[in-house]
Amino acid sequence: MLFQFAQRAAAQAPTPDGVDMADTLRQNGKIYVVVAVVVIIVAGLLVYLFSLDRKVSKLEKEANS
Repeated sequence: MLFQFAQRAAAQAPTPDGVDMADTLRQNGKIYVVVAVVVIIVAGLLVYLFSLDRKVSKLEKEANS
């Protein structure tokens, strides 16, 4: 069991040269597109959670009245 964990951890170790895919995206300037998409998705999730929290709070107030 411990050997399998160590083997998985070693397999995920970064290469000394860095991550090839990230370097390629940086060279092509597409890393900014990836970052922008991730930021938009996270922002959308946060907006959805805040609106859901407001709706639940409103329903709780109505239920307590």
